[in-house]
Amino acid sequence: MYIFIFTALLLFLIILPYLYFYSGKQTIKRGKYAIFLNLFVFILIFLGASVFLFGSRVMGAETGGGNDFTVAAAFIAAALVTGMGAIGTGIAVSSTAAAAIAAVSENEQNFGKSMIFVAMAEGIAIYGLLVAFMILGRV
Repeated sequence: MYIFIFTALLLFLIILPYLYFYSGKQTIKRGKYAIFLNLFVFILIFLGASVFLFGSRVMGAETGGGNDFTVAAAFIAAALVTGMGAIGTGIAVSSTAAAAIAAVSENEQNFGKSMIFVAMAEGIAIYGLLVAFMILGRV
């Protein structure tokens, strides 16, 4: 029962900024507030997942790990960190790749420098996967 309530609350918190932005006239001020609300929800979910993941007692190998709720919270945290890392990578690559194409079209010697910034943006997804593997390694 707790897992159902936790999942419903989690989905509501994720959808809340989008409901706020699309419920009225879509202005820049409303968009900024929705982004800050999304950031607040992310921090809230991250802290909640951290408490449930790292707040339990250490179990021995013979007990089989934590209870179902901590395992579910760990899977949700791993999915969130992977998904948000991929979304962040998409946002970063969209702007850096466009700038890299523009820089290369003006001067072909800028190719190496511009690809470094695109590769740095791709690193965000790799960091998300690494954190997800670290979380799943504790389950």
